[in-house]
Amino acid sequence: MKKIIAVLMLLCMVVSLVACNKFDPAAKSEGVMTYAEYDAAAMDAEVVIEAYVQATQSWWDNKITAYLQDPDGAYFCYEMACSEADAAKLTAGTKIKVKGYKGEWAGEVEIMNATFEFVESEKWVAEATDVTAFLGKDELIKHQNKFVTFKGLTVVSVEYKNGEPGDDIYVTVSKDGAEYSFCVERYLTDPDTAVYKAVGELKAGDTVDIDGFLYWYEGVNTHITNVVKK
Repeated sequence: MKKIIAVLMLLCMVVSLVACNKFDPAAKSEGVMTYAEYDAAAMDAEVVIEAYVQATQSWWDNKITAYLQDPDGAYFCYEMACSEADAAKLTAGTKIKVKGYKGEWAGEVEIMNATFEFVESEKWVAEATDVTAFLGKDELIKHQNKFVTFKGLTVVSVEYKNGEPGDDIYVTVSKDGAEYSFCVERYLTDPDTAVYKAVGELKAGDTVDIDGFLYWYEGVNTHITNVVKK
């Protein structure tokens, strides 16, 4: 009987430890802003956030641009100070702490003049949020910088910056009679990626589902990371 009680007590301890160590991707370190606090901060204010890398643009000149997200919101860090060695470690799901200044350019809210440090954590990658229903509505901007998906868009036009493959691709799509400008950002998805090639082959009238990061440039300007032709 004593052995049975001892075993039960041990099992209870194990269950308790597992519960205590349960991964919480929304957890923040002391002194770090919640997404709501960051969102409410004034422009040019100093901000300190923690979030998970979802993707990065090409490293260059000791700087890197990163798409970050946590369960409550998303962040765009423009030309964050970063060594080449650290850039290689900024893989999807990696948690970092960022200090910088909240800024805005052409409607895109971002963190500027940023520095970062790695935070020991389990990895977390966001699932795409379906924001199709918010196209043309004020609610869409509330999802700015998130990894999102749009369903059932119609391709209006596909144009290469500078007129030929190798640079950004400007994609105009329509939904419910309104048109929107999306983009294949070459520093995020370069000409050798499958999505760059797939978008280059699209034709006016094609119906597509698009995944990407909800960037803003004088309105929605999603940075495309995947396209599925229907």
